[in-house]
Amino acid sequence: MSKNDTVLQCFEWYLPEDGTFWNHVADMAPSFLQEGITCVWLPPAYKGQGGTRDVGYGVYDMYDLGEFDQKGTVRTKYGTKQEYLNAVKALQKNQLAVICDIVFNHRMGADEKETVTAYEDASDNRTEQISGPEQIESWTKFTFPGRKGKYSSFQWDHTCFDGTDWDDEGKKKSIYLFADKHWDSDVDSEDGNYDYLMGCDLDMSNPAVRKELVDWGRWYLNLVKPQGVRLDAVKHIEFTFFEDWLQLMRKDTNNPDLFAVGEYWNADCGKLLHYLDVNNNCLSLFDVALHFKFYQAANGSGYFDMGSLLNNTIVSERPMNAVTFVDNHDTQPGQGLSSFVMSWFKPLAYAAILLRRDGLPCVFYGDLFGIPHDNVAPTKGLKEMMMARAADAYGDQADYFDHQDIVGWTRMGDEEHPGSGLAVLMSDGPGGDKQMYAGTNHAGETYIDLLGNCPDKIVIGNDGNAVFRCNGGSVSVWMPQASAEKISVSHQRD
Repeated sequence: MSKNDTVLQCFEWYLPEDGTFWNHVADMAPSFLQEGITCVWLPPAYKGQGGTRDVGYGVYDMYDLGEFDQKGTVRTKYGTKQEYLNAVKALQKNQLAVICDIVFNHRMGADEKETVTAYEDASDNRTEQISGPEQIESWTKFTFPGRKGKYSSFQWDHTCFDGTDWDDEGKKKSIYLFADKHWDSDVDSEDGNYDYLMGCDLDMSNPAVRKELVDWGRWYLNLVKPQGVRLDAVKHIEFTFFEDWLQLMRKDTNNPDLFAVGEYWNADCGKLLHYLDVNNNCLSLFDVALHFKFYQAANGSGYFDMGSLLNNTIVSERPMNAVTFVDNHDTQPGQGLSSFVMSWFKPLAYAAILLRRDGLPCVFYGDLFGIPHDNVAPTKGLKEMMMARAADAYGDQADYFDHQDIVGWTRMGDEEHPGSGLAVLMSDGPGGDKQMYAGTNHAGETYIDLLGNCPDKIVIGNDGNAVFRCNGGSVSVWMPQASAEKISVSHQRD
């Protein structure tokens, strides 16, 4: 992916359940590139246990993309298989890369029960058994009667899983480890061992399971032909699995440049870097550490040290592997990982991921278009900053993270993008000004605030320096006047 790509996470949790979303995506495709989007991350496309209500993470049948009558429906929440493939083609026809969401760790909504011997483990320490062996009734047999073996004859049963969280005989919810099984060892250490997340947990040491995941991957990637994949919940899966899987996928689908980004939900940058090391940097990770910096700053009542905003983040430590984001479907209000960045800080956070040199930024659908379910409005200035990234955020970068309240940076622009260059200043406190170097190539030029937060005009000095300003709890994106006005006119036209 090129330097100034921008990913759109093209969904949020509460999209309508009417099956029209794939068609809506196809209709929106022509407008995405105009807004600076170059890559579109689509939600999981296969049948979930919740039928038309399932967002895609309650995985039932990964071969059913909205084609078979299963879980009370043919289509998924988003539409039919053909509508999905049409949406992918519409995006690609408009020069947009497609990133598909893949969920391997757990399965839900089994078709039949099995009697299994299991041990109960403590929920806060999965290495501690709190019961002896007992017989449980587990929903672990997946026969996919609606599909009738089309595309794959593989059926899942308890031998494919390490454990589950429900005993149907005793009507009891707990964490059950199946006899003669063990949790995968090389996973996140939270709760002693965080292999188990939900549903029926895949046994990654089972050769039949690994083969089926490879077979499915070949089938899916050859059918859909995406440019990238988003890998769900990698902290709960044997750490070395995806290096092997991605190597096979890139080879067997003749796509050596297949992009991959994993979701490892942990604010500890050290753990994220360790995962990258174990996998020889064969994929990127979402910069969860940076997200929590944004969350803390937004809730810091002006006392967060803005000078440390980028410290101990993937984008600062390993920028080539960083997919930066502000919020996503898991952090939005009402979700289990809810840590939604407050609206006043959202423009500051988006400036930090969109207008800097490092990292691949991912814009959240709910921030771009709003979340009607929770009366969340679109983020002010987001579209303008996306367009500024595409057209103007180029050239050398000078950083000014030298104050606890007021920080900024400049981009000098380059010859390949005439009129490019910008200066960003932001504050979580009372605001103020800072002298920053915009480049002697901009000497004498008039800069204005793209976001309109400061009405002033600033002229760059002969030495390339100028004093830039921002208001309290705000961000200003200073740009050459002609470039800023071009973006404003284009945005008003949209």
